[in-house]
Amino acid sequence: MSTEPTKILLSEDEMPRQWYNIQADLPVPLPPPVGPDGNPIGPDDLARVFPMNLIEQEVSTERWIDIPEEVLGILKLWRPSPLYRARRLEAALGTPAKIYYKNEGVSPAGSHKPNTAVAQAWYNKQFGIKYLTTETGAGQWGSALAMSCKLIGIECKVFMVRISFDQKPFRKIMMKTWGADCFPSPSMETAIGRKILEETPDTPGSLAIAISEAIEQAVERDDTRYALGSVLNHVMLHQTIIGLEAKKQFDKIGKYPDIVIGCAGGGSNFAGISFPFLCDKIHGKEVRVIATEPEACPTLTRGPYVYDAGDVAKMTPFLPMHSLGHRFVPPAIHAGGLRYHGMAPLVSHVKQLGLIEATAMPQTECYEAALLFAHTEGFIPAPETSHAIAQTIREAKQAKAEGKEKVILMNWSGHGLMDLQGYDAFLSGRISDYALPEEMLQRSLQSLEGHPQIG
Repeated sequence: MSTEPTKILLSEDEMPRQWYNIQADLPVPLPPPVGPDGNPIGPDDLARVFPMNLIEQEVSTERWIDIPEEVLGILKLWRPSPLYRARRLEAALGTPAKIYYKNEGVSPAGSHKPNTAVAQAWYNKQFGIKYLTTETGAGQWGSALAMSCKLIGIECKVFMVRISFDQKPFRKIMMKTWGADCFPSPSMETAIGRKILEETPDTPGSLAIAISEAIEQAVERDDTRYALGSVLNHVMLHQTIIGLEAKKQFDKIGKYPDIVIGCAGGGSNFAGISFPFLCDKIHGKEVRVIATEPEACPTLTRGPYVYDAGDVAKMTPFLPMHSLGHRFVPPAIHAGGLRYHGMAPLVSHVKQLGLIEATAMPQTECYEAALLFAHTEGFIPAPETSHAIAQTIREAKQAKAEGKEKVILMNWSGHGLMDLQGYDAFLSGRISDYALPEEMLQRSLQSLEGHPQIG
């Protein structure tokens, strides 16, 4: 009988007190954001959208950035999060692999998103900002920012992708409970929203549209800024507390993962679990790192590495990223948090450097994996998280086929208790696989014509 605990815990005193910035260790620097003319933009070009203290983090190449004490104090409401050994899942698979999952569903909002939401709300308040606008897909980010703004003491307005607004009513209730205003996107609140509704009144919406609406409102007032839950460098930075904790937890049991896995939509939870381990890989450690995404929105696996806008109205700078085109409107899959057209520049960059792998998952395999996880480990995962579980199961089966005792770490990025309609649809046979048709992809990529080139 193993004496290793089911939960590997850290005390609050063992929490990381600094975030890790992978930009300090990249073998090739990240290409800069540029304007439409192809020239790099500077911090001042972002100042209408973000507070300068976060812009400084965005462009920083310092390896370690201190976590403010007030931010740490709020994070301690749920951090350090536990690292679990998934023995029952291992037994069900008959695998010699040892499977571990970092449980980020223990936060009040139920996912990893508050790790950066608390930090962004705090930095905005320090800068004198009174209102934050944002977008949300599945509602996890909107919920996290609504909670964080209430705890910090600023106001929050959320534009929620219409299909998720309709599919996930309890998410918008969570946001309202925490005092935020929540609107389906596209909405009549903004010029870009009204324009899109006039052109396509039955649109399911997209994160790119919701971002445009949030930014449009943010730049209209001096006391308002925009907050983004993924994609940007400072968001990746804030999430590294996940992987830094996991490294300390593995040290406690004298192990180190052979494989690190996270689902990937915009890149935040994947970067959070993987970047501290990629630091080791850059410096010679053997570790495989795998990002998993939906077949319906295959940004890393089928999107070219290009300069593209982060939103449909092209109000953001052009970012270097794997992209399906900023006009891409994804199908109404239930993993709403994985429907973004682009991937975080830092995640895209480490993919280009060959430091990570990427896979695209069919929707039914993910739900089957989620059910097996719920049947063995008890926790019901978010549809987004199920992609990481599905890849973990693939790797555990491969370890069985090879007869190798691999150590697998997965980021369990959030619970699915607000996503039960998706489970109901799957259990009722109303969910089928959908791979993005090549014709639709090529049509969407036409929006990249005329954009600046990387390199």
